[in-house]
Amino acid sequence: MNPRIKVLIVDDSAVVRQTLEAIFQSDPELEVIGLAADPYLAAERMREIAPDVITLDIEMPRMDGLTFLKKLMAQHPIPVVVCSSLTAEGSQTAMRALELGAVDIITKPQLGTRQFLEESGIHLIDAVKSAAKARLDRRRPLGAVEPKLSADVILAKAQSRAMIQTTEKVVAIGASTGGTEALRELLTALPLDTPGIVIVQHMPENFTRSFADRLNELCQVNVKEAQDGDSVLRSHALIAPGNRHLLLKRSGARYYVEVKDGPLVNRHRPSVDVLFRSAARYAGANALGVILTGMGDDGARGMLEMHECGAHNVAQDEESCVIFGMPKEAIKMGGVDVVLPLGRITEYVLGRARSA
Repeated sequence: MNPRIKVLIVDDSAVVRQTLEAIFQSDPELEVIGLAADPYLAAERMREIAPDVITLDIEMPRMDGLTFLKKLMAQHPIPVVVCSSLTAEGSQTAMRALELGAVDIITKPQLGTRQFLEESGIHLIDAVKSAAKARLDRRRPLGAVEPKLSADVILAKAQSRAMIQTTEKVVAIGASTGGTEALRELLTALPLDTPGIVIVQHMPENFTRSFADRLNELCQVNVKEAQDGDSVLRSHALIAPGNRHLLLKRSGARYYVEVKDGPLVNRHRPSVDVLFRSAARYAGANALGVILTGMGDDGARGMLEMHECGAHNVAQDEESCVIFGMPKEAIKMGGVDVVLPLGRITEYVLGRARSA
């Protein structure tokens, strides 16, 4: 039997600490080794026993969570899940937490926190388990289970490869844990003359717009949070809004996106499988698929469907992944044409697009 994952909870709210403790202790794979009201108390507990994962509030007395996170990642990197009550207007702070090394962000409301945390128990447990597998040394710092639904609940699978090939390519990208930094590195390396890009990054609602805006400031290509009906254009990248599925569609020679509600697919919304299935159905051999770091298997089946419809697909290699989950499953399923380190994916995709 594998040892349990040791969790340290750092939050100035006693209600939050007690609620999180009850949620984590309900899972036999997790063990709460301490509760701390601020980073100084957390540091004292860490001198006694090292946690595998820390859940961390951002707004706390004596030392704020971002300062603690920065010190932690510089001195003794430990996977951190930020559990914050920041509003949408404060999401730049949460994006900074991701840049500093946080593995995931859980957004808790200002009111009704206990009920929200209890209802989000499965998500919280999955986030901690995912964080425990994060390869932080590869990064740069800057209980019932719900049924696991497939993309069938959103879009039917393409029945054939009958798709007119064009010279205009579309790049579909899927990512999860560690993907914010991976996408930053990938997109900032792209020149202006780049095929249209559609992206699903597992990220909470209200955070994707800030994420897209920040990337837009850094990149030559235009990056924005996708809106229903947006055209997929050269030199543009569209990121799925948090809590909404993103589908690629085609009308004549024009590609555009549909943003829609629907059930969780592979326990995610947006789901990479949904995006990849739509790329298989509406772009076929005109698509290029990229699957990046992340836990689980979201995107593996969709990437296989893209491959079967003539698309060319690339997966990030294990060495450069924070978590080699999603790429590994896509490779095992047979939908990947080539496996590359993150730093070579941009050049490869551009080469494929220009040679087609």
